[in-house]
Amino acid sequence: MFTGLIEEVGVLRGVSTGGEVMVLKIAASVIMGDLKIGDSVSVNGVCLTATTLGDHYFTVDVMPQTYRNTNLKELRTGSKMNLERAMASGGRFGGHIVQGHADGTGVIKSVRRDQNAVVFEVSPDHKSLFKYIIPKGSITIDGISLTVVNTSASSFSVSIIPHTLGETVLEHKRGGDSVNIECDVLGKYVDHLLHYRSTEPNEEEKVSGISRDFLAANGFV
Repeated sequence: MFTGLIEEVGVLRGVSTGGEVMVLKIAASVIMGDLKIGDSVSVNGVCLTATTLGDHYFTVDVMPQTYRNTNLKELRTGSKMNLERAMASGGRFGGHIVQGHADGTGVIKSVRRDQNAVVFEVSPDHKSLFKYIIPKGSITIDGISLTVVNTSASSFSVSIIPHTLGETVLEHKRGGDSVNIECDVLGKYVDHLLHYRSTEPNEEEKVSGISRDFLAANGFV
């Protein structure tokens, strides 16, 4: 699990591909201090596993499922990427619950200044994600924990403070660029529980009485 607080911006030093399989060689410094083979690392918001360690670099494998559903396939040697180690037990939880399981990608429609902030408008590739994207709710963009400012029929906006902009790859993003999107996992679980129906409910499901009508009547939805 991650928090969406980026530790450093790494640089892609090498990439090898074969079909929809990739091996990324990523230069880093901050996260290398206690990184071990087998550790999870969020790379642009995608949870990957460190497979080898070298002098100021590590490698990760990208499997077909990840290749198809994230923007990692667009990376080239020299590309910058957001890096975060898995959250340490007992550490401060400064962002929100981030799994590193991207729900899809989106395209930056516009980037504009709003006094000391920069507002990014993003259009998700899958419109089904909008049910999880709400104003003032949490969302992850390329691994960064952010707050949704507002939404429209086809896009949502997030507002970035100068510190976040300067310490992440968003500083280099422009209109037309793609980003990885991970919606708030709490919303996804609630949605699944409300809509889940088994063909043969077990005894626990029969007696629970939990339904959308029950939640609405008690002020939960």
